Amino acid sequence: MLNEFKEFALKGNVVDLAIGVIIGGAFGTIVSSLVGDMIMPLIGALGSVDFSNYFLGLNEAVTAATLEEAKKQGAVLAWGKFITAVINFAIIAFVLFLAVKAINRLKRQAPPAPAAPAEPPADVKLLTEIRDLLAKR
Repeated sequence: MLNEFKEFALKGNVVDLAIGVIIGGAFGTIVSSLVGDMIMPLIGALGSVDFSNYFLGLNEAVTAATLEEAKKQGAVLAWGKFITAVINFAIIAFVLFLAVKAINRLKRQAPPAPAAPAEPPADVKLLTEIRDLLAKR
């Protein structure tokens, strides 16, 4: 059983998947920072909008002006964070689309050259020679 597990764990596909998950996590952190620290502040500066503090209190006890304080007071619907997550997803999906498109372009190869005509079998070749000899008479 241990040998079977070793074979499974050391297959190239499993290792490739593990590396992909680790890189994907790091990439997600980079995109989250891009959106949260660069894009959203720019949007906020242009239109005085800060999505991180947009929420809807789900009971009367929630009276705070910031999301963190509102969460301490009760249940809130943090729809601003959801908008940020959707923007994160859109950016990640677009970048992955561009990466897959570039990889596919690199994988494309010129169509293979047409194969040379195969030599006919010996009996067909013999019959062709006989036909050609008879045609010359």
